Amino acid sequence: MTPGTLMVQGTTSDAGKSTLVAALGRVLVRRGLSVAPFKPQNMALNSAVGEDGGELGRAQALQALACRVTAHTDMNPVLIKPSSDIGAQIIVQGKVLGNMNADTYHAYKPTVKAAVFDSFQRLLKQYDAIVIEGAGSPAEINLRQGDIANMGFAEEADCPVIIIADIDKGGVFAHLVGTLELLSPSEQARVKGFVINKFRGDIHLLNPGLAWLTKRTGRPVLGVLPYIQDFYIDAEDAISTQQIADTAEQPFTIVVPVFPRISNHTDFDPLRLHPRVNLQFVSLSQPPPPCDLIILPGSKNVRADVTVLLNSAWPAALRKHLRYGGKLIGICGGFQMLGSQICDPLAIEGPAGTTAALGLLPVSTELAPAKSLLKKTGSLQLDNKKAVANGYEIHHGISHAQTPLRPAVFFNDESTDGYISDDNQIFGTYLHGILDEPEAGALILNWAGLTTSEVVDIDQLRESQLERLADIAEEHLDIDSILSLLNSDTDTAKAATEGRCS
Repeated sequence: MTPGTLMVQGTTSDAGKSTLVAALGRVLVRRGLSVAPFKPQNMALNSAVGEDGGELGRAQALQALACRVTAHTDMNPVLIKPSSDIGAQIIVQGKVLGNMNADTYHAYKPTVKAAVFDSFQRLLKQYDAIVIEGAGSPAEINLRQGDIANMGFAEEADCPVIIIADIDKGGVFAHLVGTLELLSPSEQARVKGFVINKFRGDIHLLNPGLAWLTKRTGRPVLGVLPYIQDFYIDAEDAISTQQIADTAEQPFTIVVPVFPRISNHTDFDPLRLHPRVNLQFVSLSQPPPPCDLIILPGSKNVRADVTVLLNSAWPAALRKHLRYGGKLIGICGGFQMLGSQICDPLAIEGPAGTTAALGLLPVSTELAPAKSLLKKTGSLQLDNKKAVANGYEIHHGISHAQTPLRPAVFFNDESTDGYISDDNQIFGTYLHGILDEPEAGALILNWAGLTTSEVVDIDQLRESQLERLADIAEEHLDIDSILSLLNSDTDTAKAATEGRCS
């Protein structure tokens, strides 16, 4: 086995792979090891900017945080961002390669594979251990040829595998046994055990099934993770609606439309977790309910999504919302939609052309080949008040003001961002993560009409939840057996088991 590596694969998407990798990363760090997460190929619309200035999956940025290291694109060398049902933007080692359909990407996989192992080898030279996350399921027969995401990677990298399944979905034993049965003999030999996720109830009622599974497969169940109540962590791609609500008072209602290609919806986690905020994600097929604030989120295909928006009941509802004094924010793609038009002369996101937008801000946007990938620091200024504002930009568009507008964000490099409408009701910005900063989040809520001293420190919350997750992993998993899989013959595994650094 390759020293210091362990791969987590799942029976399905959303089985708990990302969470288990984060948990094991923090457990290993607690035991004195330097650890990095790694996901060879990720398909997701939530992304982050790494320390090297490239783009990687949001889940790997969170896992890096769990490992107490800085996120780098080597941790997710291939990121696929779907822009339509049959096409996606391919990002390799943090940089945009181009848009491809499935056939084109399949033909390009040998080149992509080289980049994956280039990144993997660099990480091996820097860290004691690499915890690797698979994608989807290794038993997806139609995707086996040229696989670099699951067993195809594990075979070439020669790393052990554990498989996790979500019992909350039902059929957990069928998922695990069926997945194993669909693997080749060499792949089956690589599977060293199972983890069951999201169990509720009396564990003694599950024990006969665990004994049967071990006897049937010859592999141990390395642990049963409980369903964790009130657990808040960045989602890899799916929208989370779990939130805290203060029922003592009428909550402040914020509505976010769900575009077909919504991206970076984790921007709204600080609002989702605010005790005074009722955050609602609403389909474009439904008109927005009465609310205090509407936020248009990012989009991977802005022209296609704004077309769906314009053909819905939302434009009339947005204007009514503004007439009655409501506030409106657009972030990244949502900001572009607030303008008059979005031009794509080079077919960056779809067929070349120009699409009309909402016309609520005198701004026009043109998509450009070079993607802006920037981490930014500065201050937010609203209603003659100032707050620290940090975040990152991920966008192709360049927006031009057709009339002088008031910027809202002033960066330390003397550039500006964000525009406030003359009537102070509309705010647009390219800055993802602007709500993560407690001061900036509080100022935006205050501008929108919520007067409260309560704030959500999302960074502090992430850290506390990662510590909680590691505690649960230590309690419910056979950590020593899992750590021994890293490589029982190396000092790295021995040091981890003994709780010391080699």
